[in-house]
Amino acid sequence: MSIDFTSEQLQIQYNVTKLCADFDGAYWRNLDTKRQYPTEFIKSLSSAGYLSILIPEEYGGSGQPLSAAAAVLEEIQFAGCNGSSCHAQMYIMGTLLRHGSEEQKRRYLPKVASGELRLQAFGVTEPSSGTDTTRIRTFAERDGENYIVNGSKVWISRTEHSDLMLLLVRTTPREECEKRTDGMSVLLVDLREAAANGLTIKPIRTMMNHSSTELFFDDLPVPVENLVGEEGKGFRYILDGMNAERILIAAECIGDARYFIDRASKYSSDREVFGNPIGKNQGVQFPIARAYVQMRAAEALVSEAIELFDSGEPCGSEANMAKMAASEASWFAGDTCIQTYGGYGFAEEYDIERKFRETRLYQVAPISTNLILSHVATHDLGMPKSF
Repeated sequence: MSIDFTSEQLQIQYNVTKLCADFDGAYWRNLDTKRQYPTEFIKSLSSAGYLSILIPEEYGGSGQPLSAAAAVLEEIQFAGCNGSSCHAQMYIMGTLLRHGSEEQKRRYLPKVASGELRLQAFGVTEPSSGTDTTRIRTFAERDGENYIVNGSKVWISRTEHSDLMLLLVRTTPREECEKRTDGMSVLLVDLREAAANGLTIKPIRTMMNHSSTELFFDDLPVPVENLVGEEGKGFRYILDGMNAERILIAAECIGDARYFIDRASKYSSDREVFGNPIGKNQGVQFPIARAYVQMRAAEALVSEAIELFDSGEPCGSEANMAKMAASEASWFAGDTCIQTYGGYGFAEEYDIERKFRETRLYQVAPISTNLILSHVATHDLGMPKSF
């Protein structure tokens, strides 16, 4: 049982499973050891049309709802692969699709849909602001037909494997804005040109193979025509993408939980100690069952968030709660799986420890559990804001 997908989306999952079979554990272990990007995997997904699944047909995509993208990413994770290397190609373009000019959409989206252009980088977080996006300092000053960008970003994923990046900058100082969310704008940066014109990319090595970077902007020129939407309204524009991002990552976490539960159930049924399968013992059996219960509860929240998003309804709280519940379910399932495998759970050849490291990220990114709880407390329960 999974998220409430249609028969067509279940067929998509079946096809994704077949594609992922060509990228087994050895493929991912090799990349993990070398901290390399899964280029061949991404090319296969792109060629099959899965990364353009949310792009409307008029721009070369298949025009599917968010639920279809969730079906793809959940199955990628369940197959033992890593969707973090590709999920941004699905949701980042949403900001361009909803708020970009018609000329921008026709110029970029067909090439993104075909895989000719990679739009996988979303430059928001900064060293001094963290998750308080209103305090970003990277500034873009208008100079004729260009914006001149100065500042820095951190924890920006896939910059080295993307041709384009959506960049959130300040175009009006915070102290001059009536609202703290005003004065920010979104620029579409061509990374192929930026690398030689004021952008420095510094890779950050992490506990998992995530292709994260720190960015430094030193008088980087960005054409005014690359402004997405209106100047000063960028914060509102990125919120749409954030809800999609959290829902899709929640779907990935459901896939991870399914992976861990499936592995733990099969291993504990086959592994014999003292003449009996270890899964016969309640101490082994019950945590796996609890992990399944938690996963199914999280699935319900993810399904609700998807339905609201696809219906065009407000879904900020639901997207946040789905991401929190699913990430905690996947983490518990992963911990239970390692406990079930015992020492073998730490051996690289079983892939459990790799998936365990990868799924841990989603209790921190793209939004932390504490910020989700703060959102729920203030927006859903009417409690006073704590910051």
